[in-house]
Amino acid sequence: MQEHVHKLLSNLGMDADTLQYALGYFELDAQNDLSPDGIEDFVGPLLEDAGLTSAQIAPLCARISTAAGFVAPENDSDFSNGSSARRLDASVNVAASASRAGDTLAALGLGGVNTRGTDLAHLQSKNGPQSSTVDQKKLRKAEMKLASKREERGHKADLYEIPVWNPNVKPAMIVNQMKVASAASESRSKDIRLENFDIHFAGKKILTGADLNLTFGRRYGLVGKNGIGKSTLLRAIAHGELRVPSHIRILHVEQEIAGGDTEAIASVLQADVERESLLAEEKSLNATIQRTSISPEEAAAAAERLKKVYQLLEDIESDKAESKASLILNGLGFSPAQQRAPTRTFSGGWRMRLALARALFCRPDLLLADEVTNYLDFPAVVWLENYFQNWPATLLIVSHDRSFLDAVTTDIYHLHNGMLDYYKGNFTSYLSARSERRKNQIREYEAQLQYRQHLQAFIDRWRYNANRAAQAQSKIKILEKLPELIAPPKDEMDGLGEGEGKDLYFRFPEPEKLSPPILQMDEVTFAYPGTTRVILSGISFDLQMDSKIAVVGPNGAGKSTMIYLLTGQHDPSSGICHRHGRLRLGLFSQHHVDQLELANSSVQFLSSKFPGKTEEEYRRVLGRFGLTGTTALQPIGTLSGGQKSRVVFAAMSLSNPHVLILDEPTNHLDMDSIDALAMALREFKGGVAVISHDERFLDAVCNDVWVCAEGKLRSFEGAIGVGEGVVKQYKNSLLKDL
Repeated sequence: MQEHVHKLLSNLGMDADTLQYALGYFELDAQNDLSPDGIEDFVGPLLEDAGLTSAQIAPLCARISTAAGFVAPENDSDFSNGSSARRLDASVNVAASASRAGDTLAALGLGGVNTRGTDLAHLQSKNGPQSSTVDQKKLRKAEMKLASKREERGHKADLYEIPVWNPNVKPAMIVNQMKVASAASESRSKDIRLENFDIHFAGKKILTGADLNLTFGRRYGLVGKNGIGKSTLLRAIAHGELRVPSHIRILHVEQEIAGGDTEAIASVLQADVERESLLAEEKSLNATIQRTSISPEEAAAAAERLKKVYQLLEDIESDKAESKASLILNGLGFSPAQQRAPTRTFSGGWRMRLALARALFCRPDLLLADEVTNYLDFPAVVWLENYFQNWPATLLIVSHDRSFLDAVTTDIYHLHNGMLDYYKGNFTSYLSARSERRKNQIREYEAQLQYRQHLQAFIDRWRYNANRAAQAQSKIKILEKLPELIAPPKDEMDGLGEGEGKDLYFRFPEPEKLSPPILQMDEVTFAYPGTTRVILSGISFDLQMDSKIAVVGPNGAGKSTMIYLLTGQHDPSSGICHRHGRLRLGLFSQHHVDQLELANSSVQFLSSKFPGKTEEEYRRVLGRFGLTGTTALQPIGTLSGGQKSRVVFAAMSLSNPHVLILDEPTNHLDMDSIDALAMALREFKGGVAVISHDERFLDAVCNDVWVCAEGKLRSFEGAIGVGEGVVKQYKNSLLKDL
């Protein structure tokens, strides 16, 4: 075979080294593609260098293919494009064929497709279509290349695929756990070891080959970008998708409790199943003993069992249970009157607090807490920090509050790129260790890349030199044996790169100046119509174009009511609330999702609120807040909580506000997005008033702190020169009170 090919190539003006290189393609053990197209892909560039044109190369490659012994399969032959009449292989019933084609398309889920254009020759002929304008070999080759690329990407979803939002369909979770730790179960240890498991949710890869080790008594923080899969991992553990030893009690604080007539403190006490069971048994035994028809033997047995029940109740300190439950509820902001109120009287946020209180009261072996600080006010967050520092069992918590994680956690797991990385220490230690690990990975990658480039440069230089060809071949073999070089992964989710440069930033437009007063309250008192309870009394407040004010205080003190008064949604019962005639307000509320149209995309939402701009302009605004690419075209219902918040920020920026009023803006945002928002608010030239429980965020943005409590609003004056922000000093004052 090589002799025939050698004759065809030897007279084309190639040098000896190039000719020898080309002939190597046709060696018997090479197993290369010997079709005309395959040969043209390899030899074509060499023939072009030798001076041949494309018109000369194609027929020459066909002759080389024949000389190499390639035989095309019968059904691969090119089909004639002629329009001459042809006898069909069998008689064709056009109506029946069209009907069968429609049935086939319907079975494939393509019902309703017009079948009048059905290729009947393809449906009936034994040899496939008799006339086609498609080169079947090139089509098959392109499909093979596409399949190969998909395989290399690891079956990742199409980057340009836009998901469909259906609120009635729950996405599927697929968990593959290679090994279940049995040793821990046999020894009754409360340590948890989950090894080599995969999680896919809604068709998206969350984790691959991950390990999760939780030592009893340690407090773990789980961090990562918005939408990366942190909540999915917690649900997989809580719902038994990831199997843990059966003797370990797990409680997941995720959903609010159902409302009913049960008092708040009673609902917390009912969470202790063991205590409730013993109390029910005590009641039943007492009723049995008091029956007149009971025999002496039954009475003695019941009395003996009752004695054991009393001992068990004493062991679990049942008599102190109500005081413990009351202490927990008080720390989470429930007044004595609220503790005795029916659960149906509480809003969703307060019911989430009840769910957290039940979990703290039960003290499970593993507590899974997902963004629990989102539902708490500043004093409650401070109390929970202090409470968790003495938590006796295992804690796995998701939070984007850095100061909270620093105060609570002893270890950190970082979820990114389908991997779960472990770091010892709190969040500050994690940042330092991760930065150092990242530098080492980049240094190792660059060293390996430089070594490979050196080998490749030697190969490229001496490959066709007869004297150095053997050395070049040796280098080629070394290069082929090296493992695949993979660059250190970066977080795939949107947001700022963690310590790796400002790839994204939030920005609000600069407003025109307004003459003071801008937004002012003077001796304002407010009570809801028809009620006697005064929410706010004697409030005086002045917000200027250069103001950066933090409003803190317990829930129920009137912070949200003050926002309604500032924005004009409520009118004061007495006093004056003045707003500049040309003032434009940008409002971010805790329930911002209520104002979004979940079935529409972010671009459609902005165009409905602010018509008259092009799609590119809307996408440019969304891009400033991290919603780039197809994310801006997805239904809002498919976005994560943090991404939905960004849509609201984009809408606020389009209103070109003079003053921004933000109620818990950091809820659901990841840490880098919080940093980007803080930077945008610092650079904003208008006024800012923020209600938040995030100490670090408030200290980064605000220079004034106002405390709303007991119906009053007072300024908190921090000390100067102590090296701490005003909000940090306010937090320390709350800790002293505890």
